[in-house]
Amino acid sequence: MSDASPVVTPAIQITGVTHVFRGKGRELAVLDNVSLDLPTGGFVSLVGPSGCGKSTLLRILAGLLAPDQGSAAVAGVSTLLRPGLVSYMPQKDLLLPWRRALANATLGAEVGGAPPAQARARAAALFERFGLAGFERSWPAQLSGGMRQRLALLRTFLISRPVLLLDEPFGALDAITRREMHTWLQQVLRDDERPGEAVRSVLFVTHDIEEALLLSDRVVVMSPRPGRVVAEVSVAFARPRSASLVVSAEFVALKATLLAALERR
Repeated sequence: MSDASPVVTPAIQITGVTHVFRGKGRELAVLDNVSLDLPTGGFVSLVGPSGCGKSTLLRILAGLLAPDQGSAAVAGVSTLLRPGLVSYMPQKDLLLPWRRALANATLGAEVGGAPPAQARARAAALFERFGLAGFERSWPAQLSGGMRQRLALLRTFLISRPVLLLDEPFGALDAITRREMHTWLQQVLRDDERPGEAVRSVLFVTHDIEEALLLSDRVVVMSPRPGRVVAEVSVAFARPRSASLVVSAEFVALKATLLAALERR
């Protein structure tokens, strides 16, 4: 009898990804030999300067862009020009102004093939959990910034995929609202861990080091363009994590480590 442990397939596996944008007689190298993985149920944040390829990496994982070199896979399946393997939330909420909140929430599920009535029932059942109860018939213009982001994330959650790609979902919010959203997102992900359902794995892009440390199990630091992985920092704080954690000596030390990594070239 073999004592070998079973091979565990990562939720996300990126190997040697390199990409160059070409157009109008010029080339722009954005990613250089990037490799990383995300275990099932993990929460990994990508941090790095603007233009280092974080969003491009998410687009590759979402099957919207093919890299020049390397490979990307979700649960062992190649994402090469194969959209639909993940739930993907881009930087802007992209809510449709002519659809009420409930109709916006169901859009992704309906595009994915869910019957409209079923999608509406699932969305309506989650409005309270996402802090949107009573706003089902509101237009996007009637919602606050935080509510719009929660609605966009609800739309993403309703696309039933075990991997979530979140591209700076709270980047446009004020500091107070962002703190509220950090607490809320942790609660939503914890509530999502129900028996018999796939555990969500999250790859989260942010420019905010404190946000990354508050939310993540691991933070991956990328260099300026072309983006390379220059450091990976494990975050072992117990959950749930509150905003008061940022003043602890351990948190400050990890933040200093990440800042030093960001300053490397």
